[in-house]
Amino acid sequence: MYVLCSPCILNPALRAQGITKPSDLVLFERAIARCKRFGIEMVPLPCPETLYLGPDRNPGTFLERLNTPAFSSLMNKLELDVQDIIHERGSPLCILGVNSSPTCGVTSTYYGSEDQQPPKRMGRGVFHARFPKINAMDVMTFSQYHVYLAAPLFSEAECAYNLSIAGHLRKNFFEVYLPQEAGDDSHIRNKEEQVRIFSENLKALENADIIVAIIDGADADSGTAWEMGYAYAHNKPVIAVRTDFRKAGMHEQVNLMLEQSSIVVTSREDLMRELAPFSVRKPSP
Repeated sequence: MYVLCSPCILNPALRAQGITKPSDLVLFERAIARCKRFGIEMVPLPCPETLYLGPDRNPGTFLERLNTPAFSSLMNKLELDVQDIIHERGSPLCILGVNSSPTCGVTSTYYGSEDQQPPKRMGRGVFHARFPKINAMDVMTFSQYHVYLAAPLFSEAECAYNLSIAGHLRKNFFEVYLPQEAGDDSHIRNKEEQVRIFSENLKALENADIIVAIIDGADADSGTAWEMGYAYAHNKPVIAVRTDFRKAGMHEQVNLMLEQSSIVVTSREDLMRELAPFSVRKPSP
């Protein structure tokens, strides 16, 4: 189990001079941490720009610096090298790239000005574009994998369902914080225990990238509703799961404020579709 990754994620010194910000390094570290957490090997791709222009290069677009027969010939050779890796190892989970790169962009690339278009355009960089059948993820998206699972936890049925959802998320390479696993599962709580639980859950909320909330029932659990509101106020994406077919009104599946501050889905399958941009999809057999 492995990902092919832009080599600068593992070695930022390969990037063009002056473009790496501290926030980039944080993203690279988080991506590496996700792979380590789930036992995913990171296999670096060759860096066409470094091989062609050298390590001490200035930033530039494809059209400015790389649009030459020699560079195309180099990419032909490197593409064959990558195909050899895939033949030997099997299909990777994905290609992990860095957006805006002329060669390794995923959804955006600095291609250069042409036909009155801006230099930055949508699409893959010229090297990643040579592998269109392999799913590609930008390192920023790949690094968002910490899920806070907000849910009622007051019955065996609720706890069992929560564990089922958490297990499904973990199989898709998400790190899940589930309050019932962190000790928030007892009806006997003194004041100190209440403070501890609140502090730990709040810290996990602050560290989460995505909140998944279970909102079944005649009305959503009050603690879950609070966690959803906190997440929304802090600009964190909230996906609410409601399998309960009862309606809160003529037009709302659940309380209007909760519905308007989240994406409401009605099944586990729909949940995973909403999480697909952040999910490392396993290759088909």
